[in-house]
Amino acid sequence: MKNILQRWSIPVLLVALALTTRLVPGARTIDDAFITYRYVQNLLSGQGLVFNPGEQVLGTTTPLYALLLSVLALPLGSTHAAFPQIALILNALADATTCILLWQIGKGLGSVRAGIIAALLWAIAPFSVTFAIGGLETSVAVLLLTAAAWAFLAGHPIIAALASSLALLTRPDALILVGPLVMHRLWRAFRAPRDPIRPGEVLAILLPLAAWGAFATAYYGSPLPHSVSAKLAVYHLQTWDSLIRLLQHYATPFHEHLWGGNLLIGIGLVLYPLLYIIGARKGFKADARILAWVLYPWLYFLAFSLPNPLLFRWYLTPPMPALFLFILLGLETLLLAVLRAGKPSSSTKLPAWKNALVTLGLLLPLVSTLNAWELRPDHGLARPAPKMAFIKLELLYGEVADFLQGKIPPGETLAAGDVGVLGYRTGAKILDTVGLNSPVSLRYYPLPAEDYAINYAVPSPLVLEQRPLFAVFLETYIRNTLLRDPRFMEQYILLRKWPTDLYGSDGLLLFERTGR
Repeated sequence: MKNILQRWSIPVLLVALALTTRLVPGARTIDDAFITYRYVQNLLSGQGLVFNPGEQVLGTTTPLYALLLSVLALPLGSTHAAFPQIALILNALADATTCILLWQIGKGLGSVRAGIIAALLWAIAPFSVTFAIGGLETSVAVLLLTAAAWAFLAGHPIIAALASSLALLTRPDALILVGPLVMHRLWRAFRAPRDPIRPGEVLAILLPLAAWGAFATAYYGSPLPHSVSAKLAVYHLQTWDSLIRLLQHYATPFHEHLWGGNLLIGIGLVLYPLLYIIGARKGFKADARILAWVLYPWLYFLAFSLPNPLLFRWYLTPPMPALFLFILLGLETLLLAVLRAGKPSSSTKLPAWKNALVTLGLLLPLVSTLNAWELRPDHGLARPAPKMAFIKLELLYGEVADFLQGKIPPGETLAAGDVGVLGYRTGAKILDTVGLNSPVSLRYYPLPAEDYAINYAVPSPLVLEQRPLFAVFLETYIRNTLLRDPRFMEQYILLRKWPTDLYGSDGLLLFERTGR
């Protein structure tokens, strides 16, 4: 009995912590998640996997996640409002499984301690919890990527291949890890003829992709999400914006800036890459099959800094499990070197007090991360949650959706720059002015730099030519375009203004077309 308790104590602890830190805050759904929910609604109601019924546009980057939600929600029907809760439970289970895999990867690389603490960090990390309770696909994507790395390390190539394939159907940027994993597998097969690539591996990675590719090409005209090109076309950023944001993120993986300020960002820029290199070297020496996962955070850094896209917060999450583990491995190696007088790999058993010092040192990032939580948020559910689980704008859009109930006749259109809550809650036909779900919008981009008050602006001709009955925009989105266009002011009246200063805006504005 004692052995059974010891064997199960760690996984039970990890799963319990991961579930608690997600179920206690409750669903705090982010606008983009509501876009996926609307796809699911339409699929379950028999109108297809689309955002606007009758418009076959692939505006979601996560078809697998949409299909998972559809299967889970099937018994409830398309009109049921439980999608946020279904997503929350799915994501909580996914993150709990990722915790188990991190523990096992650490164990496989020779450090159970680093694996357990990396798993504890993933269980409480705001960049993990926020998007799990936010209803996004991030948790499932990270699980599949981590499963692919674990399976490759553990010698389960078919599982690694299947996880890789499913990861690509959950997030297209999974290619940043899947590509190196495939190349490493091909290289190992070339160097070791006794370990050839088997038909099961090929089928596991190609069949899901081929099935989706065939369907999406026939249904949408392309297997590639339309939203990827739209995001690159419509947002206006300074040359180094993405690079700077990623540098800040990689320099503060444990939210040190919240208690130590900018000084710790500067220290982190040097300290964490050094610890990562030390930890990666230890991991690679333990098992060379970990190479692709070692490289992944840095390939991810390059892939998102060089094109300079707008980095949504959830884009910063996928590399964090690997960052956590290899930084901790590096810190452990360094502390052991100090306590063993420069011989970290010595087989001599450490005294209990020295072992405790190493463990305490590895737990410091956990303590730092707890600073990024608050016991009573100032909006949403009054329960403990990460500070970055911020949904004030979503709550405002919910008020707009309530106000518009029954006011949008069939066939009329609602235009918006943020379409998730509005589309999900109103059920109206949506003109997505960003173009993620409305390709017509991209005809009106790019815009001159002077049209932007922030990184996004709505083109005046788009609204004037498409003539939606209602238009909902943050003031800052239209400050230099629609609000300065006399034609718009003649054709539309300001129906209502919701006070807010989000993104430097002077309110959330609802307009109605004057002539029908």
